Amino acid sequence: MADTGWFKSSYSSNDSDNCVEVRITAGDEWLKSSYSGGGNDHCVEVRLGRGVVGVRDSKDRGGPALWVGAAGWSSFVGRIKAGNFDTAR
Repeated sequence: MADTGWFKSSYSSNDSDNCVEVRITAGDEWLKSSYSGGGNDHCVEVRLGRGVVGVRDSKDRGGPALWVGAAGWSSFVGRIKAGNFDTAR
């Protein structure tokens, strides 16, 4: 799968650094948002696997990761895009 860039919720303002983003890419690397800055270790990282998506805390790269099935992850991202987790409601 080719790199298609980072995706952020449309409910996030352009200047907001408090967002979770995802990126679809080829390979098995852990990815973090381009909004995170070079040395920022206060991020959520994601990794695509075969039928699963891994999520971990960048402050503890050797620590546990949460692995979610691809269908569950797609549902989660869809609900974010739909604003289901928007606290401003």
